[in-house]
Amino acid sequence: MLETKRRVIGQMIVCQGCCCGATHKDRPEVPADWLRNEWRRRGLLKRVQLSISGCVGPCDVPNVVVVNSETGSQWLGSITEFHQYKSLVDWAVRSMDAGYLLELPMEFKGHMIQPWR
Repeated sequence: MLETKRRVIGQMIVCQGCCCGATHKDRPEVPADWLRNEWRRRGLLKRVQLSISGCVGPCDVPNVVVVNSETGSQWLGSITEFHQYKSLVDWAVRSMDAGYLLELPMEFKGHMIQPWR
């Protein structure tokens, strides 16, 4: 089995594909550049990986975010406000400091989606 030298505790995948963040289709913006800059500025890159992805689906829900950890994946949809992205960054920092992914903030409970039904 291959092993990495980095102690990654999780990954956040932010969709910015054909629909997510497509302001020309009246979808809310995804602050991808801001997220990349905050991830670097806060030293998250080596512990909580950030991926800005083409399409992760489901495309009927705007602005999808997937959080992966060793215990599985959590899917969020309709992440439409800047303060929600800021909250995810703050959560990632707290998780990095704790050494494991903490439970997502309560504000995201109503944003959980099940894409594989």
